[in-house]
Amino acid sequence: MIKLIQITDPHLVEPGETMHGIDPLARLEACLEHVTANHADAALVVLSGDLTDDGSPAAYAALRERLSVLGLPWRLMVGNHDKRDVLFAAFPEAAGERGFAHAALDTREGRVILLDTLEPHRVSGRLCEARLAWLERELEAARGRPVFLFMHHPPFRVHLPALDRVRLMDAGPFLEVLRRHGSVRHIFAGHVHRPISGTWHGIGFSTLFGTGHQSEAIFHENRFATSFEAPAYGVIFIDDASVVVHAVGFLPPA
Repeated sequence: MIKLIQITDPHLVEPGETMHGIDPLARLEACLEHVTANHADAALVVLSGDLTDDGSPAAYAALRERLSVLGLPWRLMVGNHDKRDVLFAAFPEAAGERGFAHAALDTREGRVILLDTLEPHRVSGRLCEARLAWLERELEAARGRPVFLFMHHPPFRVHLPALDRVRLMDAGPFLEVLRRHGSVRHIFAGHVHRPISGTWHGIGFSTLFGTGHQSEAIFHENRFATSFEAPAYGVIFIDDASVVVHAVGFLPPA
């Protein structure tokens, strides 16, 4: 069994500034403190995109400072609000093949693959031919072992119209790659700022609240709105029989 932590959508701004009346950096700090206090046995912490709200160098610098004292292994992913070049300036180790922020690592329960779905200047996501080819090679390298995918943009519909408009737009070619290998057991996504779970073409998936603001659950209108439901992070348990995801709050009761 392994334990993973997923933290998503912190949307950091310039240190000291607020967003929607919330201090995103203070929220992330509280989240990291909660993880450190309760999950020091985690094998990996994944921050699954929208690390910053506008690609601010100061925001990435603040993130680097906080993660430097986390005491757990961590990996970064990009979302539509991020800027790869600014991220790589602060975190050179986040740069992968052909300049994308993707990575793969093996654990005792299988291969963890982090995808880069950022398409600059678009809210929706993309996996271009180069990224799909990279994914295919990493799935082949898994040699039939279970694979667990992390990606910022979900490829599946969540039945919230405003969010479905900005999901991964080329989900068809992505699904074709997955079907050729058949080893992906679960997809962990960000982007939607809501806890949602289900299956997509037989593959389990989950999403989470962000660490700051959330998305209102608007089912019958093509309209996005911010909500202020309590933030959470994911505690993930994986073994040969199951994938279990807990959404864990980290703020004290109001």
